[in-house]
Amino acid sequence: MSVALLLSLVGLALVDSTSIGTLFIPVWLLLAPGPVRLGRVSTYLGTIAGFYFVVGLLLYFGGSGLAEMWGGALDNRPVLWGQLALGVGLFVLSFRYDGKRGGGGGRVLRWRDRATSGDASARWLVGLAVFAALAEVATMLPYLGALGLLTTSGLGVPQVIALLAGYCLVMILPAVVLLGARVAWPRRIEPLLARLNAWIVRSSGSMLGWVLGIAGFLIARDAAVRLELFELLANR
Repeated sequence: MSVALLLSLVGLALVDSTSIGTLFIPVWLLLAPGPVRLGRVSTYLGTIAGFYFVVGLLLYFGGSGLAEMWGGALDNRPVLWGQLALGVGLFVLSFRYDGKRGGGGGRVLRWRDRATSGDASARWLVGLAVFAALAEVATMLPYLGALGLLTTSGLGVPQVIALLAGYCLVMILPAVVLLGARVAWPRRIEPLLARLNAWIVRSSGSMLGWVLGIAGFLIARDAAVRLELFELLANR
C-alpha cells in the first residue's frame, strides 16, 4: 500500500465531502432552530456513509471481476495513457463551470427546503440520505476514481474493504466535525454555519467544476506516477 495511493484516496474523499448529500444537507440540518438533535443528524450521516460503502463494494467486486478477466490489461501503458487523457480531459472540462451561469441554484434551494422542513422522523432522514446519494450517483466522479485506483492497486480484499470504509468515514468527517462543534459551542458555530449556507447557495453553480477539476487532477496524477513520467522529466 503506497503513500501515493493513500493520499489520492484521502484527497478524493475530501472532494466527496463537499457534495450536497455529505455537506450541504448536514449544514442545513444543523441550522434548524433549537438545540441540535444529535441522533437526527447522526442517522442521516450514518445512512449516507453506509449507502456509499455498499455501492462501493458492489462496484469494486464487479470491477475486480472484470479486471481478473482482462488479466493485466488495466496496467498496460496504452490503458494508463487513456487514464491520463481522461484525467486531463476532466480537468480541462472543469473550467466550463465557473459559477456565472447560475445553474443548480434552484435545485440547491429545494434541497435546503426539504432538509429543514418540519420535524423529520428517522425513517424520513434515512429516505432523504438515500435519495441524496441516488441523486448524486451520476456525478460521484471522485468515488468512481477512488474505486478505479483500488481495483488496479493489487491489494487484498480485506485491505480494500478497510480502505473503502475509511474513505466513507473521511467523506463525512467535515460534517461530523461541524456536528461536534454545533453541540459543544452552538453560539460560536452558528455564524460559521450561516456563512457556509450562504456560500453553498452562492457557489452551487461552480461546485461541479471543482469536483471535475480535482478528480481529474488526481486520476491523471495516478496515471502519470505509474507511467513514471515524473522520473522521466526529472532525468532530463
